[in-house]
Amino acid sequence: MAQRAILHPSSFILVAATLLVAACGFQLRGTATLPFESIYVQSTAKSLFAQQVKRAVRSGSSTRVAEKPDDAEVILQIINEQRERQILSITGGGRVAEYELRYRVRFRLTDAKQREYIPASDIVLRRDYSYRDDQVLSKESEEALLYSNMQDDAVQQLVRRLQEAKPKS
Repeated sequence: MAQRAILHPSSFILVAATLLVAACGFQLRGTATLPFESIYVQSTAKSLFAQQVKRAVRSGSSTRVAEKPDDAEVILQIINEQRERQILSITGGGRVAEYELRYRVRFRLTDAKQREYIPASDIVLRRDYSYRDDQVLSKESEEALLYSNMQDDAVQQLVRRLQEAKPKS
């Protein structure tokens, strides 16, 4: 006599959800396939962004991060990083109610012969947050966290752009 497997309702929901996610094309991030074997990241010595880019390339791809520009196939120049804060709105009493934070990174990718893979380009991220004078310390912490998250997002965007880089003719 053949036995039939009976699925528990929660198992059915899990299987259905898995099939729906797979059908929409969702895929976990794997390793990045960069179109070059080695990269040198040129920036100011204190750049946390550059350190994060190096870490992302080392951990997420087979591309080697070179210590000197002469040892690299391509050179990523982090030209500029800026953090900006602008007032979005004020209260009736003339106090700040909302800020817009901007994180801007300008970069360029070339090879040793100065052929451009990616011309000077910007990644600009924006976040809004409400502000209250009676919560200064918590709002400063929130602002620092928002900048940190924007920096993480910018690193991921840059790595995705590096994946599509090709020498310009």
